[in-house]
Amino acid sequence: MLEFPNRSRSFDEARKAVRFSGYDGMFEVRFFVEAGALAIPEAALLGSGTLEAGCLSAFDALRQSIQDVAREAYSYGRRDSYTLTAADFR
Repeated sequence: MLEFPNRSRSFDEARKAVRFSGYDGMFEVRFFVEAGALAIPEAALLGSGTLEAGCLSAFDALRQSIQDVAREAYSYGRRDSYTLTAADFR
């Protein structure tokens, strides 16, 4: 079963995505959530001034639903890395 015991996340500038990890037993599974999939209010970007800060803030606010989508994606086939896009959240 996929778990998310580690709350750390980081912004991957090259991918324009937030990176976080899940664990299936002792196996790490990497996830990326594209910036376009995060509902980032324009005010958040204006206040923070950076895409990174806006994405990390949006990720923190949506963490539970993002993890639910990650579990669903993982259930379709086990890989070591997944990229979640806006289509995954519909």
